[in-house]
This record gives sequence, structure tokens and C-alpha cells, in this order.
Amino acid sequence: MPDPTHSPTHPAAAGRVDIRLPWWALVLPAVAFVALLLLILNPADAQAAAGDPTLAHLVERLKDLLVP
Repeated sequence: MPDPTHSPTHPAAAGRVDIRLPWWALVLPAVAFVALLLLILNPADAQAAAGDPTLAHLVERLKDLLVP
């Protein structure tokens, strides 16, 4: 005897996608982005920042543009 097929109790609406993200799925990437941006904008705090001075000049110019 074959098993009866079960139909969904709430059929999906045609042409509509309903995706819900938890709050932390949006907050965590934003916090990580801000933290990395702050680290880049303040290179004086980096202890091992010896390297190409061109990158340091670029970061300083970006900092000057972003911070009034």
C-alpha cells in the first residue's frame, strides 16, 4: 500500500520570497567592518606597521578625507 503524499499546510505565495535573518546576521558584519576600518584609520596603534610608506600615505589621505 503506497504512502499518502502530504501537502504543505501553508502553500508558498507565488512570486514572493520571504527570508528572515536573525539580528546578529546583520550586526556582526557591520561591527567587524567598523572595527577593521578603525584599525586602518589609526595606524599609529599598530606595533608591527613597518613596511611600504606608500600605503601609510594612502591611509593618511583617506583618514584626512573621512575625518573632518
